[in-house]
Amino acid sequence: MAQICLEGAGKDYTQAAEQTLVHAIRSVDLTIERGEFVFITGSSGAGKSTLLQLITYETRPTRGAVYLDGVDVNRLSQRQRQHHRLRFGYVPQLPSLIRKRTIQENLTTVALLGRGRVHMAPEKRVQKALNMVGMGDAANCYPVELSMGQCRRVELARAIINNPDILVLDELTANLDEDTAWDMFLFLSELNHHGVTVIMATHAKKFVNLMRRRVITLVDGAIFGDVQKGRYGDVM
Repeated sequence: MAQICLEGAGKDYTQAAEQTLVHAIRSVDLTIERGEFVFITGSSGAGKSTLLQLITYETRPTRGAVYLDGVDVNRLSQRQRQHHRLRFGYVPQLPSLIRKRTIQENLTTVALLGRGRVHMAPEKRVQKALNMVGMGDAANCYPVELSMGQCRRVELARAIINNPDILVLDELTANLDEDTAWDMFLFLSELNHHGVTVIMATHAKKFVNLMRRRVITLVDGAIFGDVQKGRYGDVM
């Protein structure tokens, strides 16, 4: 079975103010094989972030099922789900570094979760991850001392610190200058070349078109296009 498989997976929310039901994801069927590089595209509000949250178990589906290597994640205990989550590196859309902690402290908290998965001291893993994203001198800095691009690099370092099988990235390069964004895409391509599955929600049309990977387009919570070696906006 595919590494990740969604079968009829959907997610609904109730808007508190209007008490109306919102179908963020509408019964999606999706398979992602081990080692793929997948772009998730679509307009704002199309459901990209919610789809990534379903894939990473950040939220449970209202209906349908999410499988990882053939295992229905919703049938696992809380402890088993936490163990499975270590296979993912996740960068959410909104900044998530704790402002009152140094970069070292921010990353060490995550590194400690992977002690049974990675046989290297947490401090060494923090420095290695920062070096890999070109932020080796930032360990003792606070997030407020860094630019937006530098903070996103740090968040990517945090995502890879436990050697995940799967990277899930939500608008990682949004609002970054072109050189910084391109450096990140090249780094992700290198990780993918070494077997890491990469799933990335993005509006970066230029880079999607240059890289020609699998492109999934969402419209109103449903998959409207799924094209191998696609371009931004391809639906067939």
